Amino acid sequence: MSKFSLLFLFVFFGGVGTALFSNGAAAFIVYELVYFLNPGNRWWSAGIPDLRYSFIIVIVMMIVLAKDYQNLSKLSPWSEQNVFKWMVALLLMYYFAYTFALHIPMHSKFTFEFTKLIIIILLAYKLINTPAMLKACLWAYITGCAYIGYLATGKGRNSSGRVEGIGMVDAPDANDTAAVLVPAAVMLMYFAWQGSMRARFMAALFGVFIANGLVLINSRGSFLGVVLSLGLFLLYMIFSSHQKKGQKKVALLMIVVGLSGAFYMTDDVFWERMSTLKSSEEQEIGEEKEDDGSGRILFWFKTFDMLEEYPFGMGVYGYNMLAPHYMTDEERGGVKYRSVHSMWFQGLGEVGWLGIGVFLCMLISLALSTRRAKKFTASKCQYDIYFLILALECALIGYLVAGTFINRFRAEVLYWMILFLAIAVKVYYLRASGSDLGIKSVKSNYRKR
Repeated sequence: MSKFSLLFLFVFFGGVGTALFSNGAAAFIVYELVYFLNPGNRWWSAGIPDLRYSFIIVIVMMIVLAKDYQNLSKLSPWSEQNVFKWMVALLLMYYFAYTFALHIPMHSKFTFEFTKLIIIILLAYKLINTPAMLKACLWAYITGCAYIGYLATGKGRNSSGRVEGIGMVDAPDANDTAAVLVPAAVMLMYFAWQGSMRARFMAALFGVFIANGLVLINSRGSFLGVVLSLGLFLLYMIFSSHQKKGQKKVALLMIVVGLSGAFYMTDDVFWERMSTLKSSEEQEIGEEKEDDGSGRILFWFKTFDMLEEYPFGMGVYGYNMLAPHYMTDEERGGVKYRSVHSMWFQGLGEVGWLGIGVFLCMLISLALSTRRAKKFTASKCQYDIYFLILALECALIGYLVAGTFINRFRAEVLYWMILFLAIAVKVYYLRASGSDLGIKSVKSNYRKR
């Protein structure tokens, strides 16, 4: 049995014990680590029992919640944030889509997977109730991303100039794997600025692996996600009216260090691929579309043609089934069942205009909650918390940007980012504002006074 196998078993069963007898939030932390470690796909998995580790830890989460449901429900009622109502409504849209889905077996399979994901998100919201628990979850996420970066460093690029085969269960593709790393960049920037000396050291160490992983995987969408999320956070640091001592100088230093590191770590292969973000006008339709990115816009707009006949969507894999009927072989680049290559158009194709509207309402309701939370923390001069919430917002934006170019509408990490923001609103705003029952109770108490 290798050291990796022993370490995994120690972390897993230690986390299970901690969740059952001490702190239920440990269960979700272990779930995060299992997701990244992906034991069924790693070389060291031969030395561990062949168990369904993710399933086991979810059962542990359910047991912990059942043991203390009444108290946890008072601390974290799902009804206190509208984002979860929209999230459940989106899930119900997938069940409604059974009535018009074109590929029932695929739709059934992925609707079941999406159902499990939403259940896990709802469980985690109940269990994670303090700032310390939230930060532990963020560090677990960062640690998992650093592990993926470590694997990329050890494996190196293939003949296509990319790293393949190091992803997670729901993100095996190189682009999907790179997108998972995007939110970690802005989280690391925040902890490098606001964390303790130990946190800063860990941020620097993990940052090297994550940055190198992003470079080696060579994903254009993820590159845009990192640039936009970090750029937005730095702009707020420099131009926001909420300033801590030396904040602007730190931001400028981060820019210099970041650019220096980028030029040091990147190579010609990386920049050659990034140069194809703007495709040549002479590129023929359908020619190497997936490699140069030029064909994605064609695939996206074909969704509108399909929706004229299927306004409620086509269900999971429905777009792929219709691709041969709406595109020529040349337009599809020789691939019969072409994918849409965008989370936004993926959602639009699967659950139609109504479904994508529900998804947007979920994001808007979350944005309104985080806006109130930032306003509250700024009024208390809690600028470290203000910028933590902002960092989590930027992390979500970064993932949404990366997901614009790949099918990530039902991705684990997308809903983790929503979860982290909802928990931040809960622990830093809803609880701190003097109510254990959420926004509605706060308003009710205000009227009584």
